Amino acid sequence: MSEKDKTTEHEASGFKAEETNKTTETHEASADSVTEASEAEAAETSESEVDFEAKAEEAENRYLRLRADFDNYRRRIQKEAEAKEKYRAQSLISNILPALDNFERALNIEASDEQTQSLLKGMQMVHSSLLEALKGEGLEVIESVGQPFDPNLHQAVMQVSEEGTESNTVIEEFQKGYRLKDRVIRPSMVKVNE
Repeated sequence: MSEKDKTTEHEASGFKAEETNKTTETHEASADSVTEASEAEAAETSESEVDFEAKAEEAENRYLRLRADFDNYRRRIQKEAEAKEKYRAQSLISNILPALDNFERALNIEASDEQTQSLLKGMQMVHSSLLEALKGEGLEVIESVGQPFDPNLHQAVMQVSEEGTESNTVIEEFQKGYRLKDRVIRPSMVKVNE
C-alpha cells in the first residue's frame, strides 16, 4: 500500500470516527430530550393523578355530606309525622275543654226535685262518655290538690298562708288542667300555700 492510500485510508477512518462522534452526540442529545420529555410527561401525569385524586376525594366528601343531610331530613320528617299522629287530637280537645268545664260546673249544682236530679243524672252520663272518649285519645287530668306546686303543670292564681299545710303545696283547684300524652294542653289553675 502506498503512502497516499494510507493517508486516504487514515483520513477516511478519521472521517468515520468524526461522523461516529457526531452521531453519538446526536443520539445522546436525542436521548436527553427524550428523557426530559419523559420526565415532563411523568410530572404532568403525577400532577393529573393528584388532581384526579383530589377531585375524587372532594366528590366523595360531597356525596357523604349530601347523604348525611338526606338521612337527617328523612329522620326529621319521620319525627314530625309521628308527632302529628301522636297529637292529632290536640286542637279538637283544646276546643272541647271549655264545654267540659261547663259540664262540670252544671254538675256541681244542688238538685232539689226529682226532675232536676234526673236531668243531672243524664248530664253525668254524657259527661262520663265524653271524658272516656277523650281519655281514649290520650287525655289525662292533671292531679293538683295536695300535690307540690309544679310550674310546668300548675298556674298559681292565688297564694295563701295556711297552718298545717306544707309550703309550696296546692291547696285548692279552680280549673282542672289536662295533659295529652306527655304534653300539657292546659295547666291547672290553683291556690298555693306559701
